[in-house]
Amino acid sequence: MLRRLALTLSTLSMLAAGLSGGALAQGLFGAPPVASPSDNNAAPPAALPPPLTAPVELPPPAPILPGSPTAVVKPFYDHVGLEIDPAQRKNFIDPAKTVLDKSDALRASGEGECLDPNMALDNANYDKLAIDRSLRTIEAVKGDEAKVVVAFVVEGNKHRLEWKLKKVGGDWKISDLLSVTGEWALSQYQCE
Repeated sequence: MLRRLALTLSTLSMLAAGLSGGALAQGLFGAPPVASPSDNNAAPPAALPPPLTAPVELPPPAPILPGSPTAVVKPFYDHVGLEIDPAQRKNFIDPAKTVLDKSDALRASGEGECLDPNMALDNANYDKLAIDRSLRTIEAVKGDEAKVVVAFVVEGNKHRLEWKLKKVGGDWKISDLLSVTGEWALSQYQCE
């Protein structure tokens, strides 16, 4: 045991002594040392590749199947503020429907607004072209429940939202909307 400890300590001390110049000079542990003017054989620093100037082209989104959870969510990205339109309440169930109904009542009373009309956009400015170019969805269905994750970029900012849906009477209905980016959920709003 003592022999192994002595061997380990001597190996470590030799390694430390050897690293004091050679490895550091080669840049293995941190930045390499700056070449001095007297060092005529110093190699020029490696050139970095030029930055990408063109945006990365994304593959086209997959087609949306009629009646799917994604088909219920997609219109909210085609028409800003659709989530607070009372005519669209048919697409919602509790807890989201209750929050939206309370928001309508508060607005009708003249006491103000409770919800931002850009909730589906994660409160970002509406830029249809940017959304159309970058919008990607993925859905996961498990029995009578589904989640649709929506991701898009507006003004260089990435946004990601999760729509929770439940199947009611054969149709998909939205039960909640969560912002993964902004860390809020529609069901947590108290519109009173």
